[in-house]
Amino acid sequence: MTEIASFSKYGKKFQENLIQVILDDRPFADQIFEVLDTSFLELKYLKSFVQLIKGYREKYGSHPSRDTMLTILRAEIDDEDELIQKQMRDYFTRICSSETNVEGVDHIKEVALDFCKKQKLKEAMIKSVKLIQSSSYEEISKIINDALKLGVDNNIGYEYLKDFEERFMIKARNPVGTGWKILDSLTKGGIGRGELGVVIAPTGAGKSMALVHLGAQAILDGLTVVHYTLELQETVVATRYDSCITGIDLNEIYGRKKDVHEQIKNLDGKLIVKEYPTKSASTQTLRNHLEKLKRRGENIDMIIVDYGDLLRPIRYLKERRNELESIYEELRGMAQIFECPIWTASQTNRSGLNAEVITMESISEAFNKCFVADFIFTISRTIEDKVNNEGRAFIAKNRNGPDGLVFPIFMDTKNVKIKILPQTNGAVQLVTKTSKQQAQTLKEKYKTFKKNGSAT
Repeated sequence: MTEIASFSKYGKKFQENLIQVILDDRPFADQIFEVLDTSFLELKYLKSFVQLIKGYREKYGSHPSRDTMLTILRAEIDDEDELIQKQMRDYFTRICSSETNVEGVDHIKEVALDFCKKQKLKEAMIKSVKLIQSSSYEEISKIINDALKLGVDNNIGYEYLKDFEERFMIKARNPVGTGWKILDSLTKGGIGRGELGVVIAPTGAGKSMALVHLGAQAILDGLTVVHYTLELQETVVATRYDSCITGIDLNEIYGRKKDVHEQIKNLDGKLIVKEYPTKSASTQTLRNHLEKLKRRGENIDMIIVDYGDLLRPIRYLKERRNELESIYEELRGMAQIFECPIWTASQTNRSGLNAEVITMESISEAFNKCFVADFIFTISRTIEDKVNNEGRAFIAKNRNGPDGLVFPIFMDTKNVKIKILPQTNGAVQLVTKTSKQQAQTLKEKYKTFKKNGSAT
């Protein structure tokens, strides 16, 4: 007697996770419903749960949301005894109250699809055996080919009617904080999943230090940060993190090894620093490395690229500015693929070297790379500012809040300590119109500012 194929060998947890993925992922549901037979499921309450999803899709032409399923399960379910109804409701309560998403989603999808497609192919082959005797070769070919086509990826994108419920679901940005309360308040909590943040500064002004500060804050929040360095050695970058997290001066780190280790050994977050020689790595190189980390089971919560201008373009174009634009577009795309924020930096042109406030007009080579970024802030520090550990930050672009704001900053590079301070009379909102108007605004603003003496 032929044994009935089912998911029983994969266990109860696998089957429950599979149904949760089907409920939450409409494109995957479209794909697997072509090959999924409810008899493959070992547990009756899961069979019934899937039937509810299928029934809703067939009746309304759209995929049910969790809120919709809650409404359905609250009502009396026909043709189901009380025990099955209770088990379905208990299962739904568990998946809704879970604080974490299903682990290994890609693995679950791959195993389930492979199993179901093989069962459909077996059915087609058994059906073909009878046809061989009647020499219906064309029919045999059609049956086998149709079976092979079932369960392929048929996601054509967001479908207006089928995905109706999705438009009414609250979507979380899950932003990662910057550690600067002022910026977090302006950006609604920081940079969110799939968003690109850019720090702009002239050489030596502290853009790499700012990136370390952002990474260190994420680590302190218990997140995993992947920091790509295209300019400095891995150990130099890691030492900067030591200083930023512990507050120990960089020139004292080596002499206070035990103190450093004592303060970082119990961190909930994780840091991975990967060095590539300047211009040797492209965004594809970074993607390959990130995929390798994911296969090792690493959760990637934030990516830092120090800095984007030093990446090698995937395609060599006629002008350098076009290559830079494509690099920043690819970084934004990478943030969306890995569903985490990416921070990078860009260098100003010569006009930014001694500017008191750096605007987007001072961005080196490719102004258009500003268009793809979600948040841009600049750091400007004159020679006098560096002596006094002072400077200014200008919010040049902010998709999630106000921009055109100037703030005084405190920056001590000896221990990577950076603070964005509240606005003073000398640092108020900057309205950028034309270059001439902007220059006049700054001239009038800082005339009083310098006369009074201090930025803080």
